[in-house]
Amino acid sequence: MTEMTLPDALEQIKRGTHELLLEGELNQKLALGRPLRVKAGFDPTAPDLHLGHTVLLNKMRQLQDLGHHALFLIGDFTGMIGDPTGKNTTRPPLSREQVLANAQSYRDQVFKVLDPDKTEIVFNSTWMDKFNATDLIKLAATHTVARMLERDDFGKRYKSNQPIAIHEFIYPLVQGYDSVALKADIELGGTDQKFNLLMGRELQKHYGQPAQCILTMPLLEGLDGVNKMSKSMGNYIGITDTPQDMFGKLMSISDELMWRYLELLSFEPLSAIIKWRNEVVQGRNPRDIKVLLAQEIVARFHTQHAAEAALAEFEARFRQGVLPDDMPEVTISAPDGSIAVPQLLKQAGLVDGTSEAMRMIQQGAVKLDGERVNDKSTVVEAGRVVVAQVGKRKFARVTVG
Repeated sequence: MTEMTLPDALEQIKRGTHELLLEGELNQKLALGRPLRVKAGFDPTAPDLHLGHTVLLNKMRQLQDLGHHALFLIGDFTGMIGDPTGKNTTRPPLSREQVLANAQSYRDQVFKVLDPDKTEIVFNSTWMDKFNATDLIKLAATHTVARMLERDDFGKRYKSNQPIAIHEFIYPLVQGYDSVALKADIELGGTDQKFNLLMGRELQKHYGQPAQCILTMPLLEGLDGVNKMSKSMGNYIGITDTPQDMFGKLMSISDELMWRYLELLSFEPLSAIIKWRNEVVQGRNPRDIKVLLAQEIVARFHTQHAAEAALAEFEARFRQGVLPDDMPEVTISAPDGSIAVPQLLKQAGLVDGTSEAMRMIQQGAVKLDGERVNDKSTVVEAGRVVVAQVGKRKFARVTVG
């Protein structure tokens, strides 16, 4: 294992986590001095990963760097059951062909984050296909219907008289049994998976194994800063996005969301992030930190050269005037030394009034120098020249006098 004290290792493991169950047990496992078996399951319901998925992968990589063994579980068997999504509906099951096609895509992508020498890719069909009807009935007998209804989405659907198919109860049981089959020491999952992760602990105890510890990870907000990152919401950054798209999307996030992305996505040490926070408080432009984040992420999924080229293109587009040739030049006054963005947009003729400006800001349609404005109280200091943009077609180079 990597030379690190147990308290330091524990601090690194806990970084960015939502919950650790149980810390005392994890200390005992770490004290054994052997590589721990770290499990994370992915049901191949979509062929492409986005940065939200990599929150778990990043934590696995941190554990690998500490000397532990990653079990990247592709749920090809559970993928054909269909996991309830927590939205009071049943996720449609996939065919074997769809599962295998998506699984191959996952395999092609995960090693952009994980160390292949410390990763074991496993499929839960390996052991579940060997289950016969008797085995499955014995597994089902380990838990009651009342226990299953403790799962939040099951309970809500039951109370509202929405149907729950019997096979849906099988899903958490199989996910839990995966921990038995793999002899997992730690399992990672999103906060929405806590019930299933706890099932693994209970089944390991039932089968006479030491219970796994659980690390739940936050669900990463998408570009809108509100909803979790999702392709269906359109607020995602795909790890196969072009370097330019990836860089531009990361630069568009709010200054506040940037810190959350740094905590959950960056491999920079916490000490560096704390230092950057202090520098921003003291007046450093948060855009500088956002550039560092964007370059790190682009380099990880592409190359360092691609990251540098994406930055150069971004700078050229938004800082060096590669903008509409007919963009109007406007000078406005800021008698108090600064001007709020809604008033700036109104005076520049880009909106009819401040109410429209605030609505456009809320919709994420306003940018200054290529950076999205998310806060209607943002001000621009007198003496600055900024390129203001509303929507895709309204631009003005604004001098604030």
